Amino acid sequence: MIIDAHAHVWPDHIAAVVLATRPSGLDSHFDGTLTGLLTTMDAAGIDLSMALAVANKASTVMRTNEWIGQIPRDRLIPAGTVHPGLSPEENVASLRDNGIRAVKLHPLFQDVAFADPQVIDIMHALAADGVTVLTHVGSGGDAAANERGNPVALRALIDAVPTLRLVAFHYGGYHELDTAQELIVGAPVLLETSWPPSVATLDPQVVRDLIRRHGVDRVVFGTDWPMTDPAAEIAAIRALGLEPDEEAAILGGNLARLLGL
Repeated sequence: MIIDAHAHVWPDHIAAVVLATRPSGLDSHFDGTLTGLLTTMDAAGIDLSMALAVANKASTVMRTNEWIGQIPRDRLIPAGTVHPGLSPEENVASLRDNGIRAVKLHPLFQDVAFADPQVIDIMHALAADGVTVLTHVGSGGDAAANERGNPVALRALIDAVPTLRLVAFHYGGYHELDTAQELIVGAPVLLETSWPPSVATLDPQVVRDLIRRHGVDRVVFGTDWPMTDPAAEIAAIRALGLEPDEEAAILGGNLARLLGL
């Protein structure tokens, strides 16, 4: 089984507009719609994907979670959104009302800083409710956005909310891999494998050693769709030189276990 932990989706009428605002270097390969994701999954041989929705403003959290909560769940697992402009109770209620058990944080596009006391309060509430939190970590935006979500700030969040079920995207530090190796690799989080435009741009030995140092059972496959080609990302993981059981765990087994599939 292959499970993608990291696929962004938007309603059909806004997907193209949102993708047109992506930072330079994060050009999309696909259209960002649910239909586009399912078509890509079929072509790449992906069985399940976590479909991620992000609200940039507190005022859109409720309708974003309503939309992502209604996606077909035979192939897709919804990950909703939270925002520090709402109370912890309001954020949790929005997820519960829509049957959502995972959340995506994106410090580059939301006003979300890992070190913000309001964010930490929300994370405590999510941890108490057993919600899995998936987050971008590292660079990719302006200086302020990069500061909100860098590996140093993530480590502070991990220490502040040690019971949080957390998946750190991009090996815990997009374009900040040295800092991630120092502060995040080995920490009590799951690491995810995406690295747009492709994980194949990283040194395979560095990635292989990082995975084994963190623990193969705590690494999950992700693509950052629609910013990458999932078939190419699967091939890049298979080219790392891992053992067959390690490869199978990363491509789907570990996330299946986390999600209780």
